[in-house]
Amino acid sequence: METKLKMIYWKGEKLWVGKLLEHPEIMTQGKTLEELEANMKDAYMLMAMEDVPEHHEVRELALNV
Repeated sequence: METKLKMIYWKGEKLWVGKLLEHPEIMTQGKTLEELEANMKDAYMLMAMEDVPEHHEVRELALNV
């Protein structure tokens, strides 16, 4: 399953910095934009999948709100 998220990013004094708009608590940095993106993917997986065992299932849910 693919999840698409929006990353806001900017150039700091030495590094690129970014955070996810959907999850502003997830923030990271990188020397290049490519490294920032890779680090963001890793950070998201660590936060989102922290308590999930390696072997798991995914089911899509539809909610009426």
